[in-house]
Amino acid sequence: MKDALAIHRWLLTHQVHHEIVRLPRPITCADELPGTISAAPERCVTVTVFEVAPRIGRPFVVAVVHSLAAPPRPGAVGGLLGVRTVRPAPAHLVNEATDYAAGLVGPLLLPEELPVFIDDRLDADTDPIFSPIGERHAVLTMRALDLLTLLSGKTVDLRAPSPHAGLEAVAQGH
Repeated sequence: MKDALAIHRWLLTHQVHHEIVRLPRPITCADELPGTISAAPERCVTVTVFEVAPRIGRPFVVAVVHSLAAPPRPGAVGGLLGVRTVRPAPAHLVNEATDYAAGLVGPLLLPEELPVFIDDRLDADTDPIFSPIGERHAVLTMRALDLLTLLSGKTVDLRAPSPHAGLEAVAQGH
């Protein structure tokens, strides 16, 4: 499993300013970060892992990096991949696919073979963001711009399309 020391060493080799912050109380999932560290959900970045079952081929998992303020919906991920069946992955698949503890998956050091999507709603600014690191007692903080620069994955639009998105207004008489 990934831990604070592995992430700290990796960030040092990339010469990225960061801090591993000890939490005042343990957390069991990333959703608890805003209340634990008094940060806005927009400033807390986590990873959700989805299990995808295509019509043809074997099921697989994908990871989505996003803020807690805008968690991705399975339908948006399914639309992106062109599949109908997408659901949050069970804990054992999350652990296996990411090498992090389920619920505390951080965006750094994800396996190369894991498809990663980055929500384009994440702000690439110089303000600090907070992210789980696989441990219940610690969290990573660094500049959002630095994090987004380090992430490997494809930046995508995960806004769920509105039901009327494909409709076009046509003037009468045309």
